[in-house]
Amino acid sequence: MNLHTPAQQIPRPPCAAPDAADPFAATGEPLRWGVVATGRIAGNVTQDLAGLEDSVLQAVSSRSQESARAFAEEFGFVASYYDADGETGYQRLFNDPDVDVVYIATPHAQHYQVAKAALESGKHVLCEKAFTVNAREAAELIDLARTRNLFLMEALWSRFLPSVNRAWEIIHSGELGEIQWVQADLSFPSDHSRTHRLWDPAAGGGALLDLTVYPLTWALGALGFPAAVTATGALNDDNIDTQNALTLSYEGGGQAQLTSSLVSSGPGQATVSGSAGWLRTGSVLHNPRELTIHPHQGEQRVETFEQAGRGYVYELRETTRCIQQGLTESPTMPWADTLNTMRLLDGVRNQLGLRYANDDGE
Repeated sequence: MNLHTPAQQIPRPPCAAPDAADPFAATGEPLRWGVVATGRIAGNVTQDLAGLEDSVLQAVSSRSQESARAFAEEFGFVASYYDADGETGYQRLFNDPDVDVVYIATPHAQHYQVAKAALESGKHVLCEKAFTVNAREAAELIDLARTRNLFLMEALWSRFLPSVNRAWEIIHSGELGEIQWVQADLSFPSDHSRTHRLWDPAAGGGALLDLTVYPLTWALGALGFPAAVTATGALNDDNIDTQNALTLSYEGGGQAQLTSSLVSSGPGQATVSGSAGWLRTGSVLHNPRELTIHPHQGEQRVETFEQAGRGYVYELRETTRCIQQGLTESPTMPWADTLNTMRLLDGVRNQLGLRYANDDGE
């Protein structure tokens, strides 16, 4: 596998600039939002969505009437939809002409089907990571969004945080010298339950699709896409990867070591090392509140960061800005990066022997 791209700084979104206005403040005409799914991540993101001055909580969907109505009442959505009369709740939401953009928070294995239906219904889409289960699904969604002239973005919230963008600014400023090594991990022991999405093969469960994107973000931000990837991991009896370790190799000698685990506890930090110093995140690496910068010769310093809302507001602000300005993709989270990430993960799964039902169409 060779996806190598030069190590260029990922463009900083306006909402993460040091002099940026309050990300909750309006940047244009209001957008009417639909939310697909009512689980924990949907609730966390909706808390920030509700605070945007230019958002309208128009509709929510769930498989069950009880869940949809309870979520709508909790957050103040205008309408709620659920599976009825042989039609899914999400399709009923997409049929609502008062919905402009949808946020998809279903399990990974459902992202392709739900996002495709949304785009075919003329809705802009913000879809949780992992964007899809495989690169084929990602490419089809991107082609569909391009054809329909609709906004589509992977909801990788870390890319939009001021702290992460500040880290990339330091990394690419030359202060750390030539970057040679990245180490990042995200690990926590998760109670095994076949009904939980993390352990359910039908949901696209496992450490790779759920966790690895966060350590990978630091490698991509510092070194770009690699020339080669070597992967090892452990699969359980349900063909779920309980943990994995990736080594990314780069032209010029740079390397990244990334680990993810659902069965062990880890520090949840990222370290970026160069010829003139190193940078380390505070825990957790996907939403660091502090950065430690240590020159090879000199005193270390610590930079700290405040967070607006629960931290999801920055990706929501970027989505809103792009749609208001008629953009179909975000410069910070472009389609090419999403597609190359899925290609990289496909290659890792091939090495691990990890397949999902979604792959059967390939």
